[in-house]
Amino acid sequence: MTDYYDLVIIGAGIQGVGVAQAAAAAGYRVLVLERTAIAAATSSQSSKLIHGGLRYLETGQLRLVREALRERALLLRLAPDLVKLVPFHLPVYRASRRKSWQLRLGLNLYRTLGGGRFQSLRKSDWDQLDGLVTENLTSVFRYYDGQTDDALLAQAVMRSAESLGAELKLPTEFVAARLEADHCQVVYREGTGPEARQRNCRCAALVNCAGPWAARLLEKVEPKQAPFAVDLVQGSHLWLALEAPKGCYYVEAPSDGRGVFLLPWHGETLLGTTETLHQGPPEEARTLPAETSYLLETLAHYFPHLRDVSEQQIKQKYCGLRVLPKGDGRLFRRSRSVLLHGNRHQAPRLVSVMGGKLTTYRLTAQKVMKMLEPCLPAAQAKGDTARLTLS
Repeated sequence: MTDYYDLVIIGAGIQGVGVAQAAAAAGYRVLVLERTAIAAATSSQSSKLIHGGLRYLETGQLRLVREALRERALLLRLAPDLVKLVPFHLPVYRASRRKSWQLRLGLNLYRTLGGGRFQSLRKSDWDQLDGLVTENLTSVFRYYDGQTDDALLAQAVMRSAESLGAELKLPTEFVAARLEADHCQVVYREGTGPEARQRNCRCAALVNCAGPWAARLLEKVEPKQAPFAVDLVQGSHLWLALEAPKGCYYVEAPSDGRGVFLLPWHGETLLGTTETLHQGPPEEARTLPAETSYLLETLAHYFPHLRDVSEQQIKQKYCGLRVLPKGDGRLFRRSRSVLLHGNRHQAPRLVSVMGGKLTTYRLTAQKVMKMLEPCLPAAQAKGDTARLTLS
């Protein structure tokens, strides 16, 4: 007898587990298929921030910032053990591309949208900023944003989904799917090696949350789906065996003006991120030597006492792949909003989720459920994700 589910979700990154939680809370029978582990790829290779996206104001993404700040406020209440407000410092120098008056305007707008208070630090306090260079420094702004352990957050969301009845199968590899008029046929391989067994199930709807692998997954779906016009952009980070800074820093990279974060992480230091177009298979993404140099040069520019970081002090290099809409111009200026593609305009039976922010995973899940609503059966809700605590 073939198993039946209302929703089958492929991928247990933050978007996949978010959809699983939303669907299970709405009362649906949910199956999540994951090849390796929860948050195994991009969802555990982020900057570890639950933030509104202050820098997105520069490209006019006000709606995204407003949504992210609302979700940040919600996560601070629902997951107090996982999401904490921490101080961020924005130094401004005479040569900075963004002047003090521009940042003050941006921070005022950020506060209006829900970002909270900020202040300009007195000059007498500058010597407490972890050795930040003060020559030609004109002002330092302090504001607050959220920090988390991204992998632990994803695991907590999946546990919440399971407590509501969702089922997780891993290690499990998606093999194929066929979209019929009134259901989907799904084939997957459960387990590894000689112990692996091929299984089948039926579902009302299928959700592709394979992230950077989303396009490859669609090649296994019949009838054939139109390809996505997206780029994969890697963001690299360095986990440094250096004493953690007392606060977080958001600085301009001297070479191109991009924002780079310096963050405390497990008693040490996290430095990121980059934006580099990735053109190979997703699994071949690696932090490039040029990215390492870019990050370390930025660090040394603002913290001269950290100029001589050795290879032995680089505890880990990692990069996550962002899925961004294809386009021309600087990667920085492309939209960070989630990309949702249905197999048809009305009542899709397959929805692919690409990109999006860690902070807004719950909102993304709501949008997916809204798209799938016409093809799902009636169900009795078990909970509201805006009220379910995470730990």
